[in-house]
Amino acid sequence: MTGQARAVRLGPRSVAALILVSAVGVAGFGWPFLAPPSSQLSAHAQDAPWLFAGLLVLLVAVVAATIAESGLGPKAVAMLGVLAAAGAALRPIGAGTAGIEPMFFLMVLSGRVLGPGFGFTLGSLTMFASALLTGGVGPWMPFQMLAMGWFTMGAGLLPGPDRLRGRAETGLLAGYGFLAAFAYGTIMNLAGWPFMGALASGIAFDPHAAVPANLARFVAYCAATSLGWDMGRAVVTVVLTLTLGPAVLRALRRATRRAAFETAVTFEAPSSGEPPHMTHITH
Repeated sequence: MTGQARAVRLGPRSVAALILVSAVGVAGFGWPFLAPPSSQLSAHAQDAPWLFAGLLVLLVAVVAATIAESGLGPKAVAMLGVLAAAGAALRPIGAGTAGIEPMFFLMVLSGRVLGPGFGFTLGSLTMFASALLTGGVGPWMPFQMLAMGWFTMGAGLLPGPDRLRGRAETGLLAGYGFLAAFAYGTIMNLAGWPFMGALASGIAFDPHAAVPANLARFVAYCAATSLGWDMGRAVVTVVLTLTLGPAVLRALRRATRRAAFETAVTFEAPSSGEPPHMTHITH
């Protein structure tokens, strides 16, 4: 069986950009556990999320531009626009209802079929578009864009894209969606947790406390505020993946084959008065 077609093949520059933005993202999300209590960053706990938010939005844009430069052709751009619009339209369906977020299952399946490079770009763009659609623009948006980029990219990095099919693949994607839904919620909790200040002293971030004490506070914060929502998101993702996943995977793969992302278009020189004709060379 030939290798699965990818809408974007990551080159060295794209990989380097992804590593850079991921490193900054880890620092942006995890600085409460990385910075010692005596550091200036901890002293400005209310300002740090704004600093990282401004930096992340620039870096995510740089990564998207780098990936696009590495081979995001017009056919891939068209599919990116369609899937991002579909994901953005699905997100408001669960507004105000705990855990009903069908966009996550679409991101998992899209990342699986179209690869990690396309997946990161799709996840970031979908979250940006949905934020504009729902009015959810704020300092948390760059964190959401990065976290969703990771979420979708991770599906493209799962093993066996050329061999695993049927129930085994659907089960793998459902398991990934379940775990990644919790991971997404936990990561996003890190983005908002330092904003609490002293309003909820038992579970709020304390810039003067040691790492173990803050870790215990963070676990309590997750259990008190988002565990039920994350469980609902994970269950909905699993149910939709198991029920609709096979049909959506077939549709995405059929669209990918027809788009022929990795086929170069060339023109053969005319011979004996024949008009030039177009050929496709797959590489």
